[in-house]
Amino acid sequence: MNDLEIITENEKETQKAGKFLAEELFKKTSRKKAAVIALKGELGSGKTAFVKGMAQGFGVKEKIISPTFVVLKKYGIKNINFYHIDCYRLVGPKDLIDLDFKEIINDSENIIAVEWAERVREILPGNSLWVKFEHWGKNKRKIII
Repeated sequence: MNDLEIITENEKETQKAGKFLAEELFKKTSRKKAAVIALKGELGSGKTAFVKGMAQGFGVKEKIISPTFVVLKKYGIKNINFYHIDCYRLVGPKDLIDLDFKEIINDSENIIAVEWAERVREILPGNSLWVKFEHWGKNKRKIII
């Protein structure tokens, strides 16, 4: 399967890309385990903006902020739970396991966005959807799915 590349000109467009992905994921209702979206990219590359768009696509009404200091934030909506996890400050996968990550990924009603996913790659499901973010100038971003 070929990668999908999206170029966004600003944060709003990055959010729209996230919203589109969320709406597509939401259509797929028959899962045996959680859907995991693994986000990879440098600081300021658009990961949190993308997750904000995903949250909009799932119908989250709360303001979305990066959970860098709390690591994990759960949003309950409709028939699913949307988890936003930021692994930037984690020492390793064990830190995430200590937050009941194994239970979270085993629940088919969960959709999980993991920022800095490369830091916990070894405990992510093999079918995780990897999304890579690259800086392309001051506001431009390249998103590779």
